[in-house]
Amino acid sequence: MFMRNEKLSALLTEHITTGEFPSAVYLAGERNEVIFADALGHSVVEPYRIANKLDTIYDLASLTKPLITGMLCARRIELGELTLDSSVSHYLPEFDRTDKQMITVRELLTHTSGLPAWRPLYLLAEDEPERTAGVIAGLDLEYKPGTRVIYSDLGFIALGMLLERLTGQHLAEMAQREIFEPLQLKQTFFNPELALQTGIAACETGNEYEKEVAIETGAGDYARSRQRLIWGEVHDGNAYFLGGAAGHAGLFSTAAEVFQLAQQFLAESSKLLAPDTCKLFRQNMTEELEEARSLGWQLAATKDSTAGLDLPRDSFGHNGFTGTCVWINAEQRRVFILLTNRTHARALPFANINAVRRQFNSLATSEIATWSQSRSGRPEY
Repeated sequence: MFMRNEKLSALLTEHITTGEFPSAVYLAGERNEVIFADALGHSVVEPYRIANKLDTIYDLASLTKPLITGMLCARRIELGELTLDSSVSHYLPEFDRTDKQMITVRELLTHTSGLPAWRPLYLLAEDEPERTAGVIAGLDLEYKPGTRVIYSDLGFIALGMLLERLTGQHLAEMAQREIFEPLQLKQTFFNPELALQTGIAACETGNEYEKEVAIETGAGDYARSRQRLIWGEVHDGNAYFLGGAAGHAGLFSTAAEVFQLAQQFLAESSKLLAPDTCKLFRQNMTEELEEARSLGWQLAATKDSTAGLDLPRDSFGHNGFTGTCVWINAEQRRVFILLTNRTHARALPFANINAVRRQFNSLATSEIATWSQSRSGRPEY
């Protein structure tokens, strides 16, 4: 039975009080057991207040990348249907261009493809989602593939489309059949039903951040962008344009079910992957580049990662723009989850909560070690 951890709860309450985010749910577990968990603040502040709960559903934003797209790619690799060093153009003919025909699946998964970080695809594709792969393939590369790590939403959007072409299924259908149903997840999905809205943490009113970036990059201002409170629908504009389910964003879940998803990347507990496949998540595929990246994940060896300084360097994790974070210490089979909705009820700029994430992971690591020592009677080294 899990318990509230006073130090972790106090840390996050302090940041809720200072207005960095209105709510937080945290979870820290070892092996298959949740040790610490708590829900703090209000999941909705406007138009009215809703107290946060442990089973509040959050827009996980970019956690979609490793938890869904990375997992589905790993399953295809394990089945021999996909290879890391195959050219993307083999699966997406739109990439059969002089500058992109040699981009590999590995380079998309490790953010080394050379593709830009972000573009407003809803503008560039002129409201025609079926044009998206061609639009991405038509963008100029920002560097030679394989020479730099530049985090790219566009690369994972392309991966989602690659999976759809490969299987003939929509990404959400694949996730439902291959991940959610086998794990019996009931609060994890794309495109939540309207009836669930009050149990979901709210996001931004309108999408002012994306509009500002679009204007700054010269892409223009999307006049028909959502002006309403984004609550119970995906926050990310490109994912919304692509029907709510894309390779980079769109997943909703609770902390408890994210914990179940995280178990699937650990060799000892995965029900979805073979132990050898799980080694790919700890393997640094971008040595001597800006970040240490594995299959779909960032490694704690990355300078200034949100893992903090106390996790083993081959621990792997990911952040989400809405204020989410998960880190997995495979060596000790520990999982640390922090879900917030920093984009809700706050004017720009949104709070940069990376320091909070590091504090949380360091403190959670210490508290789990203390708990483990008290249970075993042996100090942890």
